[in-house]
Amino acid sequence: MSLSQGDRLGRYEILGPIGAGGMGEVWRARDTELDRQVAVKILPESFASDEDRLERFHREAKALAALSHPNLLDIYDVGSTDGIHYAVTELLEGDTLRERITPSGLPWKKVTSIGAAVADGLAAAHGRGIIHRDLKPENLFITADGRVKILDFGLAAVHEEADADAKTATITEAGTVMGTPGYMAPEQVKGKQADARSDIFSLGCVIYEMASGHRAFGGD
Repeated sequence: MSLSQGDRLGRYEILGPIGAGGMGEVWRARDTELDRQVAVKILPESFASDEDRLERFHREAKALAALSHPNLLDIYDVGSTDGIHYAVTELLEGDTLRERITPSGLPWKKVTSIGAAVADGLAAAHGRGIIHRDLKPENLFITADGRVKILDFGLAAVHEEADADAKTATITEAGTVMGTPGYMAPEQVKGKQADARSDIFSLGCVIYEMASGHRAFGGD
């Protein structure tokens, strides 16, 4: 089922496309019950037919919905209509950090304020066992009123507390390279298990790029 303006997913009326990423399309929609505009993130058909990826989608949504932090995207709902799996989030207006970074970089006050906001958001997520795994300027959003939001935990590995004798469970197993070259920590590049420290490494790369205007690493 391909979406177009006027289609309905449950209580959500599709208004138009916003964009697409590795974890699915994003559409602007209207919540017909609360009469507010929202963003609807839809899983590609190839993902929806993959039980592991579908589990990742629902686990991500459930984990993020449990968080309430000014630097994390608010998630309102998850659902499925005619085989389409989706999550409903707050609708943001503004620019990605990628669109804000100039060839000469950003002023230091901007670098420190944005960096601190991202660190706060990551700390909240890490406290719940959520790892982003793909932190980069494209996944950081600056709203029209200056708020910083971390987007797309689509590559997140949600860790569960294990019994004393059991291994910690993760959605994404070691051996799979996930992330973006130029921002991935060395262990990710090698296909090893990522953890909160991997996100901190990626944040360092983002801060370097904000300050200098160019990447810390070429990404080859």
